[in-house]
Amino acid sequence: MFVLLWSTGFVGARYGLPYAPPFTLLAVRMVIAAAALAVMATVVRSTWPRRTDAYRQSAVIGVLLHAGYLGGVFYAISVGLPVSVTALVVCLQPVVVAILAGPTLNERLIPRQWLGVALGLVGALLVITPGLLNQGSPGAYPPAAVIAVLIALCSAAAATLLQKRHGAGIAMLPGTAVQYTAAAVVLGALALATEDTTIDWTPAFIGAMAWLIVALSIGAVLIMFWLLRVGTATGVSSLYYLVPPVTLFEAYLLFGERLSPLALAGFGLATIGVALVRQKTSARNATSDDEAIATDATA
Repeated sequence: MFVLLWSTGFVGARYGLPYAPPFTLLAVRMVIAAAALAVMATVVRSTWPRRTDAYRQSAVIGVLLHAGYLGGVFYAISVGLPVSVTALVVCLQPVVVAILAGPTLNERLIPRQWLGVALGLVGALLVITPGLLNQGSPGAYPPAAVIAVLIALCSAAAATLLQKRHGAGIAMLPGTAVQYTAAAVVLGALALATEDTTIDWTPAFIGAMAWLIVALSIGAVLIMFWLLRVGTATGVSSLYYLVPPVTLFEAYLLFGERLSPLALAGFGLATIGVALVRQKTSARNATSDDEAIATDATA
């Protein structure tokens, strides 16, 4: 269920973007989701933090994760990057985090994980490079879209590292509400500065927005948190490398998106690479991953 919900976030973007520009759509989504989570936190009497630094840390992580990551994803899709390719690139986040975790968190990779890093990067290059080189052809990828999705990838990785190193220590519902509020401010400013903020409130747009808020901003996050409570963090984190193939299948069924044989091979390599990076071989590493993903659940 988690993999299906998470993958439909990319599909929901494709359905909603014809009726609103990306930053405007996301700003509205963040405002509604923040209000809904604040109400939920009040109803269940969740504890709001008293320390100013907890709010500040949650706000920074929220801007990176929801404005930087989602903003890059939605912009890339809005200017023509295929949904499946977008999902593949941003789901390389574990690879980027693994590379940066050594110098920032003193976490070392084993040889099998370095192989995964190499496979992930080679696979991503096989998917993206042909679309960049064939400018002017029908299947070309706009350079701005590739830059945006790379910003999304780096923002998500930075948010993860920040959360791992400086966990805000804030309860899930209030913490997520604070993150969404901070992201809404940044996305709203971007929308006002760069977009025509007109929204066409069609039934299709309302349906897409409802799905993005209820299923993704609330449902997927709460399911993730529940999975972490009843299972292991290593098992939950391994689900992320299933998202790109599921998204690829959904994009083919719903939008007729097709990738070349070379891109499909790259897709497979990247998926295997992320799977290898997420594998742990010692109890110490598994414990570290448990702590990291537990804090990531708040994001």
